[in-house]
Amino acid sequence: MNARTLLDVRDLRVRIGRTEAVRGISFSIDPGEIVALIGASGAGKSLTAKAILGLLPPSAHASGSAVIDGTEILGAGRAVLGGLRGRTLAYVPQDALTVLSPVHRVGDQIAGAIASVRGIGKGAARQAAVDALDAVGIPDPSARARDYPHQFSGGMRQRAVIALATAATPKLIVADEPTTALDVRTRTQILDLLRERCAATGTGMLVITHDLAVVDEYADRVLAIEEGRLLSDVIREGPALAPRAPLNDAASLLKVRDLTVEYHMSHAPVRYRLGMGTRSGNRAVDGVSFDIAAGETLALIGPSGSGKSSIAAAVLRLLRPASGTVRFEGRDLADMGERDLRSLRPRLQPVLQDPYGSLSPRLSAGEAVAEPLRVQRRWDPVAGPARVRELFALTGLDIGLADRRPHELSGGQCQRVNIARALASEPRLLVLDEPTSALDAPLRREIFELLIGLQERLGLSYLFICHDLEAVRGFAHRVAVMDRGRIVRCGPTKEVCDEFGVRDETADSETVV
Repeated sequence: MNARTLLDVRDLRVRIGRTEAVRGISFSIDPGEIVALIGASGAGKSLTAKAILGLLPPSAHASGSAVIDGTEILGAGRAVLGGLRGRTLAYVPQDALTVLSPVHRVGDQIAGAIASVRGIGKGAARQAAVDALDAVGIPDPSARARDYPHQFSGGMRQRAVIALATAATPKLIVADEPTTALDVRTRTQILDLLRERCAATGTGMLVITHDLAVVDEYADRVLAIEEGRLLSDVIREGPALAPRAPLNDAASLLKVRDLTVEYHMSHAPVRYRLGMGTRSGNRAVDGVSFDIAAGETLALIGPSGSGKSSIAAAVLRLLRPASGTVRFEGRDLADMGERDLRSLRPRLQPVLQDPYGSLSPRLSAGEAVAEPLRVQRRWDPVAGPARVRELFALTGLDIGLADRRPHELSGGQCQRVNIARALASEPRLLVLDEPTSALDAPLRREIFELLIGLQERLGLSYLFICHDLEAVRGFAHRVAVMDRGRIVRCGPTKEVCDEFGVRDETADSETVV
């Protein structure tokens, strides 16, 4: 280790049970250097990051050495790790909601972190939090500091996490898939922001990613990992899925008419600066209408904050719209009482973007798939276990994984568990909210192929929330493009993709909305 080295990792090994998931990897990072760690899901990327952060689960055992700024991380106690976090070592996760408390205001959370690190009073910490939000490009930071995380768009939450992570000017940032759930425009803004802060302060950064565009544009060096070992070859995406033709004369399963969803904010109305312009008022969704036929996939795409997830929440009746109708199987969900909703919810199921966060860490994979059967009082001591085995086989899961907890599974395996869990309710419509954004390219293709096969076999309909037109070409029958709460274009996937300049060859096309 030379005098300039900020992080020095030597012969790092991580074992979970009898499985050696990380197998003797070594690398270093200098001040101001951005190093990308890439590889397929389950290759050992996140376990490497967690070992460096001192965040490995209790079931994992690490050996070797990871020295940051002269301090050994592996085996360090809470006092040592607590002294490093914030001041020396910072973490930017894939899902901002894993580090932002849903019950505390964003500004209060940042102020609390600043106060503990800098040792300043509450008033000064609050002002420093507002300054930190302003520094990462949050509009009207004084007002937005009073918001809760759910009132921020995905891109704004990620900016808030960067403000939280960099408030004390750490020496090393570990960013684990920090932009996978964001549209390209917001992704570029977030990565530019991270790069600028590293350049301005001499901070080093380890970026865990499966996005080769991120590697090409932002990394000084690239480390490729496969089966826990460092390699030199980069994993490339395969050919695109074949385009899917729109369905003809199929009966509508879901009809959304003039849907309006409002923000609920202490200081509403407020002005939002979004990817394609500026929106005034408190409408997250503004008069949206669309249909989904039985057996059809409709992709709903657009930049972060355009209203996609608000529509998904309204369709699932996780929120009540301000106006409009959401008719599922002919019944209006918007005006339905809780008793009727309970009877209907099994037929409307979500699959979310965070494979790990969607599963309870306390339940094994088999228990997670069985849970809907128990909650809906359909569990039988004989038929129940057989149904779980059937769902594992249906989603391509080895039944030997049934006893493993989520942290013992790869991201792709966890997402298959989530799909199996959704299918346990025998739904007619799945709301897929960015279900592949956290996965590498080969696994994205596998999940898409799995979902297409399930649709053809079970007659399922999909509402697919996405920010990437390129991803939907071989998956969706039709596409609705959103901008600032409205649908601005809806039509057959091929027509919409051609109109926006997205080609069939995914290898050299990067056009997204």
